[in-house]
Amino acid sequence: MMMALEITRVCRSRLRMTGGLSTHYKACRAFGVSLGVGMGTGEKIQKAKATSLCKFDLVFIISLADTYDVISKFLCQEVISFVCRGMKLGLNGLVGKQLSLTLVIIFTTLLIWKWVRTPYEDSFHQLQDLDLFSQVAKVDYANQHPLAEEDFPNAEIAGHHTSETVVQVVSDNIVGPTTASKQTEDAKGFQSQIREDKVCNFAKGKWAGKGRPLYSGFECKQWLSEPWACRLTQRTDFSYEKFRWEPENCDMPEFDGSNFLRRMQDKTIALVGDSLGRQQFQSLMCMVTGGKERPDVEDVGLQYGFTMGLNDKRPNGWAYWFPITNTTILYYWSATLCDVEPLNVSDPATSYAMHLDRPTSFLKQNLHKFDVLVLNTGHHWNRGKLRANRWEMFVNGTPNTDRRLAAMGSAKDFAVHRVVEWLDSQLPHHPRLKAFFRSISPRHFFNGEWNSGGTCDNTKPLTGGNVVSQDAAIDAAAASAVNGTRVVLLDITGLSQLRDESHISKYSIKGTEGVQDCLHWCLPGIPDTWNEVLAAQL
Repeated sequence: MMMALEITRVCRSRLRMTGGLSTHYKACRAFGVSLGVGMGTGEKIQKAKATSLCKFDLVFIISLADTYDVISKFLCQEVISFVCRGMKLGLNGLVGKQLSLTLVIIFTTLLIWKWVRTPYEDSFHQLQDLDLFSQVAKVDYANQHPLAEEDFPNAEIAGHHTSETVVQVVSDNIVGPTTASKQTEDAKGFQSQIREDKVCNFAKGKWAGKGRPLYSGFECKQWLSEPWACRLTQRTDFSYEKFRWEPENCDMPEFDGSNFLRRMQDKTIALVGDSLGRQQFQSLMCMVTGGKERPDVEDVGLQYGFTMGLNDKRPNGWAYWFPITNTTILYYWSATLCDVEPLNVSDPATSYAMHLDRPTSFLKQNLHKFDVLVLNTGHHWNRGKLRANRWEMFVNGTPNTDRRLAAMGSAKDFAVHRVVEWLDSQLPHHPRLKAFFRSISPRHFFNGEWNSGGTCDNTKPLTGGNVVSQDAAIDAAAASAVNGTRVVLLDITGLSQLRDESHISKYSIKGTEGVQDCLHWCLPGIPDTWNEVLAAQL
């Protein structure tokens, strides 16, 4: 419509400029624009002048649409040649209504075709930068190393191997914002616009030596377990505290505890998982308080059923309420995320049914209270742990008989998928809830396993490099489980894999030698980065 109006305006302007109808009207008629005046018969010299004016006007009108691409311009040039040749030769009467109708159809087709290709862009409205989102990569790889049958009855340490063979498949899962840039170039009087999208991937980036610990390992005693506070051990090198993760094409501001609490005002943040989840929880508590004592913060664990039995070493969870912002941060221990129930409630030595297809009952009972939820599992999926806890795998309410789920890796993947599927089905009923599944935290046993002399003695940071350049996630099970759901992957595996010097290793409060802990992390340390990424994605 805009093009037709412009053609009409130009033709009328030409008529005013030349002062005549007969000569210039033929040129305007060639555009298919009817001014309500008869065509008439002109002489050869009038046709030649009209042809010249026609070609000038066609070029002028086409130049108005300089955003057309090469195909559009080529078609328009063919139209110029066709029209002007037709006016010169007469085309047996096609100069009249038939030619006009033909040109109307051609130009209308061009306009519709252009709009279909870029419906949000035209000559008058420039394409705006779209606020897109990055995608988490779904990966599929062969698990060449089965989970070791490890059992740490006192330290909650277990093993997990991942294959280095990775095949990338794009996921539908959304994780973060993008930045976009525009580049324009001018060639032969025509302009073309090129859009380059740079996708944010918090798992892809580099470690830079310009960080600082967000709290003191000496001072954060109110929230931090002593064995994880490496400043309290005999370790003397703490250079691992001074590196900060810089994700590629992402805006990740430096974490500020007070600002985070203001953002989380009137909200509840829940972390549910194994002991690595508890490390992330303690890290977050230290980060939001700056590692300082906070007598105003209240223990509200009883509101969530967190208790400690006579034979328990610790409660099954912790929950703290910040009255200034009405913010609650809690952790619930569920090593496998599966619902676990005793087979015989009257027998203290009873075994427990571990339902692979049911999420822990804690989630079902409390999901409506949460605004942010972070799940994790992985290192308890070994036969040593199942035997020590007397867990028996159940599916559909009965003992598992499917041989495909007999392997620990398969059982874990099955359970993770079922938990994520259930959570995704609940999200429409809880629109304010932001749900994350954290990928597995890597272990670094060198020269053996935990029970065969494996160590992680290195204290020099980033000996294996400082960059994660692959788009694909390493934790295939987690990436596959969240793919196509509203649950977001908190992908920390790759960035943590580079930091083998940051484990607790051989250091302890008592300073006695024993099994090295190459699974858990020193705090302050790597779990702080997990929470920085989480805060940025929120």
